[in-house]
Parts: sequence; C-alpha cells; structure tokens
Amino acid sequence: MKKSYKAHQALFLIVVLTMTLLALTGCQNSEPAPAPEQPTTEQPGTDLPTPLAEPVEQNDFILGTIISLKLFDYAEEAYFLDSFNALRDIERRMTINDANPAESEVMQINENAGIAPVKVSDDTFEVIKNAVRYSELSDGRFDPSVGVLVKLWNIGTDYAAIPAQEEISARLPLVDYTKIELNEAEKTVLLKEKGMLIDLGGIAKGFGADVVSGILYDHGVRSAIVNLGGNVLVMGEKPDGSPWRIGVQNPYSERGEYLGIATITDKTIVTSGVYERYFEEGGKRYHHILDTTNGYPVENGLVGVSIIADISMDADALSTAVFSLGPEKGKALVESIDGIDAIFVMEDKSITMTEGAKAFFELTDKNFHIVE
Repeated sequence: MKKSYKAHQALFLIVVLTMTLLALTGCQNSEPAPAPEQPTTEQPGTDLPTPLAEPVEQNDFILGTIISLKLFDYAEEAYFLDSFNALRDIERRMTINDANPAESEVMQINENAGIAPVKVSDDTFEVIKNAVRYSELSDGRFDPSVGVLVKLWNIGTDYAAIPAQEEISARLPLVDYTKIELNEAEKTVLLKEKGMLIDLGGIAKGFGADVVSGILYDHGVRSAIVNLGGNVLVMGEKPDGSPWRIGVQNPYSERGEYLGIATITDKTIVTSGVYERYFEEGGKRYHHILDTTNGYPVENGLVGVSIIADISMDADALSTAVFSLGPEKGKALVESIDGIDAIFVMEDKSITMTEGAKAFFELTDKNFHIVE
C-alpha cells in the first residue's frame, strides 16, 4: 500500500509555533552560546518606528513551503512586503515547477541543455556557482543536476512512485555537476548534455533566508526569526539580550516535536532528514534525499542532520551533502570548513556532533542518547 505524506504544511506550522515558544520562554538550566561578531557596527537609523512591545509575525507560502517572519524590535508592513516579494522573485527565477517556464531562469537553462548557454541574473548565477562548489566539496553527493532523478521519483507529490531500474539507470549519467559550465564574465550557465536538469531545491531556501535577513537588517531590524519551512535563521539576540533557543526536529515525529535545543545568536540552523518529504510502499519509507551514485533514496543509518552556520545558503547545501555522505565522511567535511558545525541523528536514536556543536546543543528528549 502506498501512503503519500500529506501533513507537510501542518508540520511546519507546528514547528514555527514550537520555535516561537522556545525563543520567548527559554529554559533556566542551559548555558548560552558565545555571541559571534555582528556583521557591522552600524546602528539602526533614527527614523525607525517605536520599538515593539510585542513581536510581530507574518506568514506566507513561497518556495513550496510556509514562510514565517517574526520581528522582535521593529516592524512595519513594508519590512514584510519587501521580504516576501524578494522570496517570490527568487521562486520565479529558480523554480523548475512553474507553469510559465519563460519566467524561470533555471527552466530556461534546462530547456537549453546540450544546446546553448543561458544568461541569468547575478543571484541565480551565485546560487548555481555555490551549488557546484558544494558538489566539488562533497564529491558529487550534493549535486544540483540531480533534477532528472527528482522528476523521476516525484517524491512530495501525489505521483510519487518507485521508478523502474531501467529508468534510473538511464538517467544516472545525466547527474554530473562537472557538466555544468559557468561563465563568470558573461553570467551564463550551460548544461553540456541534453536531458540534464538543474534543481536548486537543496540550496535556494537557504539563499532566500540570507536575502531576507539582509533586507530586514537594511530596514533597521536587529532581532528576528526568519523561518523558511524549517530553514531557520536568527538575527542578533532576543530583545532582552539573551540568545535564541531553537528546537531541533525529532526525525521520528510527524508533529513537529523536537529532540533538543540549539542555543544560538546570529546563526542559522538547517535540518535535512527522512521526515521531510517521503512516501511509503510495501512497508518501506522512500524519502526525498536521493543518492547520486545509485539513484535511490540515501540509506546510511542517518535519519537527520542539522547544520549550524553563519550563512543559511551554506547550511542548506551542507545539510543535504552531509546527510548523503553519511556520519563519518559528513563529519569530516564539516570539520574541514571554518564556522560550520553539525548534529547527526542515527536510526538507533544515537546522536553525534562536531566539537563546536557541543557548545550550542542541549538534548531534551531522553529517548535519544549522545555518543562520542
């Protein structure tokens, strides 16, 4: 019997509520993580509105997920409007699921695969360039050209099904980031082989979170939570000067429950796991993180990986890359990059983490256990 996961949007609403409660209440027994340097010493302008007595939140549905912006120090309607419009623009240019392909630069790249390079905006070029960079760092386990397999499996849609082995085998040679040709001077992208498809689903939300935080900062906001469907970025500190406390998703829960708390300041945390998008058939779960070496969902003992970083685009790409690499190679990759930490959740409910993550993370669910 096949079961499609239909509670995805409801889960994120619960996660948003959970993180909000954690951010506002906190716990008495946790040690705050040291605050990293602020991105600039510039102070908010004198033309800002009166500081908020209570936080203001607005939600929308963009980039295929629920977006939540919660502002704690200053808020105007324009702050939300500018942020949501920027995300819609990213969606318009980077989607592969739009009914109007002429609006999407990525769809134009895909349509011209094996034919001609396509000139794109600076933002699209930057995201693809970084996607290729993380493909190189992960030896192709994160690969934006995985689109041919994503379309084949259709996980997260009503059409999800196990493809025939012949179909997977035919498409695997098209998953190859080395066949993505970038021209920095001209800002063009060429897929060298016909039939290739770029899919930026593993990095675009992180980029969007960074863009929104920049917009809010320019408006004078210094205290906020930006949540793009579980890609969480916290700006500065809470209004009382204490760090944010963000719940880390329990991969075995479909109700938005958390297994621990990350205490962070001016950081982003992004989680990838088997709970996000999946379907079940024959008693087995098939999740959306695909193994670029065999074309099937990744199976390596991991059920969730949370990346803590300064830049959400980095955390977004790395969460997929590290999950695909597995706990040992994934941890080695994270430890080779400055300013990145990771929390690994295994099938047996054991948790390992990088040394730096120990300063951020507190386990709260006793059904899990930390191992060295």
